[in-house]
Amino acid sequence: MLDQNLKKFPENFLWGASTSAYQVEGANLADGKGPSCQDVKELPAGTASLDVCADHYHRYEEDIALMAEMGFKVYRFSIAWTRILPQGTGEVNQAGIDHYHKVIDCCLKHHIEPLVTMFHFDMPAALDERGSWSNPESVEWFENYARVLFENYGSKVKYWLTINEQNMLTLVGPLIGTLHIPEGCENIVKETYQQNHHMLVAQAKAMALLHKMFPEDKIGPAPNISLVYPASCKPEDILAAQEFNAIRNWLYLDMAVYGRYNNLVWRYLEEHDATPTFREGDEEALKAAHPDFIGFNYYSTSTVQHADVNEVLNPGADQQTARGEAGYYKGFNNPYLTKSEFGWEIDPLGFRANMREMYSRYHLPMIVTENGLGAYDTLTEDGKVHDNYRIAYLRAHIEQLKLAISDGIEMMGYCPWSAIDLVSTHEGIRKRYGFIYVDTTDEEVGTLNRYRKDSFYWYKKVIASNGEDLAD
Repeated sequence: MLDQNLKKFPENFLWGASTSAYQVEGANLADGKGPSCQDVKELPAGTASLDVCADHYHRYEEDIALMAEMGFKVYRFSIAWTRILPQGTGEVNQAGIDHYHKVIDCCLKHHIEPLVTMFHFDMPAALDERGSWSNPESVEWFENYARVLFENYGSKVKYWLTINEQNMLTLVGPLIGTLHIPEGCENIVKETYQQNHHMLVAQAKAMALLHKMFPEDKIGPAPNISLVYPASCKPEDILAAQEFNAIRNWLYLDMAVYGRYNNLVWRYLEEHDATPTFREGDEEALKAAHPDFIGFNYYSTSTVQHADVNEVLNPGADQQTARGEAGYYKGFNNPYLTKSEFGWEIDPLGFRANMREMYSRYHLPMIVTENGLGAYDTLTEDGKVHDNYRIAYLRAHIEQLKLAISDGIEMMGYCPWSAIDLVSTHEGIRKRYGFIYVDTTDEEVGTLNRYRKDSFYWYKKVIASNGEDLAD
């Protein structure tokens, strides 16, 4: 494509960034908040506790002011279920309701649209004790929680996301600390996909409920989409890539958009005696849900090759590490890609390919809800963070985002991970993503002072130019 044929970013494009409650807020049991699964799990060795994090709970005004200084048009954050309903159901915690009113009002004061994630890896611990997503009642629990959120914030919040990375909850849930497998379970695949089914129905009911209560509001899913390449043009590798694309990606979006199970995934579940049980009304609820847009997290693509039935394979270490399943696919290190300090492949062109494939399948507007580079940042003695590596990563992806828009893809916005340094899912605060440096470590709580990284000033310029000026 010739440069002169590139389309510009839309005038109303939503530039911003993202966080999640349990990773950034701290104050994890303050002001009536109940414990979530994240608060009671055993933390990975050497990582920061969640009782302070970046202390965003107490410092949200300072942090949102910094986001406004960057020029944010949108701030994607999550609401902690247990701040609203400490036991997951039952009595509402007014202090939690009031807190998020203040956060939302602070965003609006700075002309920043709040993009609210309803559930981000933080099931109430009290509901885990009742079976978590394995309990069919979890559908009603989530719908009730959604109703409380919409009643309180639906008139202020225009954009909602349902469940963050539901596909990762299903594929690597134990790693994230959120998948509750009952003791003695004999068919883990069946149990996992039954829980996934309950989440799909819960999401569908939440979408329908918002459209009923606030027809002008918009809502969508937020999976982690990682387009899967075949390792070669060998036909068996092509089939393997189709298998993993269906299992990792399309199951979740086919259901969210069309209300039906992907056919390849259904065959996979049949082969594992793992097809989910439908309750009365499930099929109708899934068909009745109509997302207004698709939010998606993107960090890298995946590459796989054919796997023989008897191969012993690595199940995958995290959200982006190559995975494998005997008889279906096995991970393959793409020799054409470099890797981050934490071993994740970097593929800006794959970002564009991702968006092309998603739009050709679903034809809905899309917003990037996560994309970023985790790295070891260094704060200099004069309070600087020279993260040119992060700027290079983001620039390369924004260039591809602009090309995707020129491909005719409807893109609503871009919210990289993360607005501010926070505790990574399982690698602590040492794996930093933010535009804003937080003075704290995994070993001890620091001053928590905020410092603008070089990427802060760079992204400010990108936003001010509506994506036209990407130079250093």
